[in-house]
Amino acid sequence: MTLWIAWMQAVRSLRPACRRSRTFLWMVLALMGLCCRLDLSGVTSYVRVLSFRPQAYHRFLHLFHSKGLDLDKLTACWVKLCLTLFKPVCAGSRLICLADGIKAPKEGKLMPAVKSLHQQSASNSKPEYIMGHSFQAISLLVQGVSGHVAAVPLTSRIHEGLIFSNRDSRTLLDKLAVLLFSMANFLDRKILLVADAYYASGKLIAQLLSNGHQLITRAKSNAVAYLPVPAPQHPRRGRPRIYGKKVLLKELAQDDAALTSAPSPVYGENNVTLRYRCLDLMWRPAARIVRFVIVCHPHRGTIFLLSTDRTLAPLEILMLYAYRFKIELGFRQGVHVLGAYAYHFWMCGMKPLKRGDGDQYLHRTSHDYRTAIRRKMAAFHVHVQLGCIAQGLLQHLALNYTAEVWLCFRSWLRTMNPALPPSELVVANALRAAIPGFFSSSQFDTKLKKILDQYRRSDIHLDSEERAA
Repeated sequence: MTLWIAWMQAVRSLRPACRRSRTFLWMVLALMGLCCRLDLSGVTSYVRVLSFRPQAYHRFLHLFHSKGLDLDKLTACWVKLCLTLFKPVCAGSRLICLADGIKAPKEGKLMPAVKSLHQQSASNSKPEYIMGHSFQAISLLVQGVSGHVAAVPLTSRIHEGLIFSNRDSRTLLDKLAVLLFSMANFLDRKILLVADAYYASGKLIAQLLSNGHQLITRAKSNAVAYLPVPAPQHPRRGRPRIYGKKVLLKELAQDDAALTSAPSPVYGENNVTLRYRCLDLMWRPAARIVRFVIVCHPHRGTIFLLSTDRTLAPLEILMLYAYRFKIELGFRQGVHVLGAYAYHFWMCGMKPLKRGDGDQYLHRTSHDYRTAIRRKMAAFHVHVQLGCIAQGLLQHLALNYTAEVWLCFRSWLRTMNPALPPSELVVANALRAAIPGFFSSSQFDTKLKKILDQYRRSDIHLDSEERAA
């Protein structure tokens, strides 16, 4: 019961995103379904886990397409709520945000923005090319009471597949920058972005620095930099030199005498000594001096890290970049536990796609057709945003109510450790077991009870009440 009370207190902060109270109540039920469902079979799983009648299925579908739910306000409310539910990890006065992309497989021929995508992951379980949606996501790095660090998903958007204007020349990096700046406006703080080598771009760095943000990323193994130009003793005619002597980072890593040994600051690594070297060099793509950290790990090889913030210590840069993997763990939980990307919304009036198709060009289609495409895309984004919120609520309970979650977890795991915060799977199991008692409690919202009386199945309701008792 304590878990659901804390859950409801957090969800009430999302009320400004809905125009009507009934829309908000159905959104609460959708979040309940995302947090507790046993399978990932779309909206029907909400109906099953909440023991609703079949008529509720169309109500849930209408929620995702409704104009009464403002996606931008919902995102803003959730981002602001994260600052009150969690303790953010900071580098000085900057919040740490993680960015990465994820590809959601979709076979639907009547789903906008579905295109042929290439997967770079070297895994036997992933084909090289798939049909699906390409997302870019941003997460906030937070820390629990016990010191456990997690990545709370803030938002995720589809950034490929549709071209509304043939004059639109924005790249994925441009779209990520716009998404990040909107998150920074909601957070009202400057951000230190941590991302993988795909985002090591001079154009992205220029956009971030012009808005007061910083970037930590990984440079390629064949990266080239230049020594800073020393100040001339006697001024000469012409433009002063910008780049000094050219150096290869791979050659700098082979100078053992210049490397410094230190204990590894990476989480989960004990009794590991690594060697590193820190240099401030000119990087041509960014046209400015950045900090390079060459790290020689005894087990994982050599990596080259890049930071636009030259006030950070080398080991701090390594520690922050190591936390980038937290967003990968968040993707796994969002896909396999919550099903944040398991939506199945079709568009009947859409021209069917063929396997292997690329971007859909809509600049010559009718205004009504483009409006219908945008409406369907908004439904995709609402589902994914609610999935991010549901996952963040589970992380809130895991980090701030650890003892209560383990107490309500009526199952067994081989790797159970009640001293550590539980995973999203454990929290979802604990919430699922407490649903009947919460629905029948006096602290349950009276307005929600009216919807339950109208749509909940009475035969299952009685059986579940007896089991809860």
